[in-house]
Amino acid sequence: MKVQHKTWVVTGGGSGIGRALVLEILRRGGRVAAVDMHPNSLEETRILAGSMASRLSLHELNITHRAGVEALPQQVLAAHGSIDGLINNAGIIQPFVKVADLDESAIQRVMDVNLYGTLWMTRAFLPQLMQRPEAHILNISSMGGFLPVPGQAIYGAAKAAVKLFTEALFAELQHTPVHVTVAFPGAIATNITTNSGVQAPGGLAAEKAAKQFKALPAEKAANILLDAVEANRFRVLVGSDAAFLDKLYRFHPAFATRFIAKKMASLLG
Repeated sequence: MKVQHKTWVVTGGGSGIGRALVLEILRRGGRVAAVDMHPNSLEETRILAGSMASRLSLHELNITHRAGVEALPQQVLAAHGSIDGLINNAGIIQPFVKVADLDESAIQRVMDVNLYGTLWMTRAFLPQLMQRPEAHILNISSMGGFLPVPGQAIYGAAKAAVKLFTEALFAELQHTPVHVTVAFPGAIATNITTNSGVQAPGGLAAEKAAKQFKALPAEKAANILLDAVEANRFRVLVGSDAAFLDKLYRFHPAFATRFIAKKMASLLG
């Protein structure tokens, strides 16, 4: 489905991949309802949109709040008149600790944002999307949704759930106007660690480990994602690391798991 002349709802639109998606949709001639819980970040996105901001609306919302999510479709309709696409991009990571050492409140928060936020947004907007001649849902999972990463077990579990939820949604919406795509970004140059309220431990050792994975610019990731949407692709791997590890994990899951564990060992001390 082409982006141009369509109205897109993008969660996490105040920073990172979400902001890059908002700006690229506007460049491609679409309209955007940008959703984020940080109003200052949304305003920065509006400023960056420049003259394109006339096709942009801002919606301050925590996607874990059910009542706010359920009210959002009518707010978007009031701003744009129609809703053609939903991009569930908002997400947070967990503190870099093992499962046994992870606080229960952190577990709940990671599941609420990554899984339930995606679920509630999809259920809220699906009735509107079903009424369109053509519509699209893009759900952002993660490379961590198919490859286990030590110190991110709950984040990975939530993103794996997003993967299977989206794939089932794809199957359920066959022969309807709604196309569905699931995306698996690898390392992307965003501020997700800061936005998640998480500090990466390990000092210089962690920094050295992180540099082994060259981060893809958020703007390039956004272009890859929107190209996949316009091609109505079922799944899309974002970044050479995601593509490589997807193949490695399919070929030898145990080896791939040990490989990533060794790479990330410095983050767990």
